Amino acid sequence: MAPKRGSPSSDARNRCVDAAEACTADEQCQQLRTEYVAQCLGRTASGGCPRTRCHRALRRFFAHGSPALTHALLFCPCFDPVCAERRRQTFVPACAFSWPGPAPPSCLESLDACEHSRVCRPRLLAFQASCAPAPSGPDGCPRDQAPRCLRAYAGLVGTAVTPNYVDNASARVEPWCNCGASGNRREECEAFRELFTRNQCLDGAIQAFDSGRPSVMQDHQNPRQDLGHGLLQASSTDGPLKECSLLSLLPALALQPLL
Repeated sequence: MAPKRGSPSSDARNRCVDAAEACTADEQCQQLRTEYVAQCLGRTASGGCPRTRCHRALRRFFAHGSPALTHALLFCPCFDPVCAERRRQTFVPACAFSWPGPAPPSCLESLDACEHSRVCRPRLLAFQASCAPAPSGPDGCPRDQAPRCLRAYAGLVGTAVTPNYVDNASARVEPWCNCGASGNRREECEAFRELFTRNQCLDGAIQAFDSGRPSVMQDHQNPRQDLGHGLLQASSTDGPLKECSLLSLLPALALQPLL
């Protein structure tokens, strides 16, 4: 009897390996991937991580690679810890994701860095708008929101708030930070973290991603065009960061280069 579609013994067995092989077979995807691997695994003379170059190479990967391939690497569905660990390690968290030191910094540091970054700030706004819940939606999220939400999430990889999977046993994601020392800004800090950790629309989009035939892989829109659409939405959206100045978006900001 043929295995059921979506079971661990069928085509979902290790989709992250399939995604990596598909990228390797595509000249542009492989070139961009080789670039970020070289930068993110490289080491400076002092032995540290060249984080700025690593982040820029990651942004180029998602900006210039086909979403059908780049998103397959980022969101490939997993049904076992080995696959999930491969997915978690794909974008070199030791350099691109985590900060030096044994403990994560305050999320307020990441948020403040994003606030002052012409690269990060519009992308975070686009993510907030694109993954925002809608009480009127059938599942609490706008209809057909998932592809837009995933593109906006991918746009954050390589910024001051680069997120990643938190373990190899789930599809939970979060930025490398906590709110343990946020003082009187605790509410703002938690609101930021919850954009990732308690976002039902983002969770649903990641968990529902099917690298065999998802709509996001059939949609080859220019990522810049989609990001601009998210920014237009962000200008009129009230979300968890309402009190944060990130929501005071200037129209000219969307016209600045995002790389």
